[in-house]
Amino acid sequence: MATRSRSLAITSDELNDALDALQTAAADDKTLLPGLIEISVDDWIQRLAEMQTARPKTIADGIRIRDIMVAFTGGSITRTLTRSDAGERGQPYRNLAPRNRPGRQRR
Repeated sequence: MATRSRSLAITSDELNDALDALQTAAADDKTLLPGLIEISVDDWIQRLAEMQTARPKTIADGIRIRDIMVAFTGGSITRTLTRSDAGERGQPYRNLAPRNRPGRQRR
């Protein structure tokens, strides 16, 4: 399983690194591309809410980080899942957006 998991607090850089690692490992297999980010409520409140997210175009878009759907969990694990592991929960899937550059604001 290509799911990346962390039971400790995760930083925005670590989350971005995990997304990039999934993207690289997937190569040409679309089912292994990043499909969903499961974020523990504690990680979101303490660290990740400050990450820049695009305004949803529709309600179905939900919250996305780098165009990957975010799902919140009451557990203590924040992890990234492949499209295969995420199933329908990450749909509609989008390509992983590039990291924001320092000093550049995303609207």
